[in-house]
Amino acid sequence: MKRSELITVFQRMASEIAEKDFSHVSEESVIADLGIDSLGMLELVGSMERELKIQIPDEQLVGIQSVRQLLDLVEKRTTQTT
Repeated sequence: MKRSELITVFQRMASEIAEKDFSHVSEESVIADLGIDSLGMLELVGSMERELKIQIPDEQLVGIQSVRQLLDLVEKRTTQTT
């Protein structure tokens, strides 16, 4: 999956979970600054895991702060499963 597609998936899922418009979000965005707390982050990651048919171990989420860091991790997991 292309990086542009991953950010679109992130924007859509984050919008659904937080009930806000995240179409402006870029990779430089800090997830906490978007109003997504730790519980929202787990919900977001769970949704991405289901949609992309991947698994991300919780310990790999420690320290993830930016959209770029999350997409790097998701991208790494998607390449491992294909």
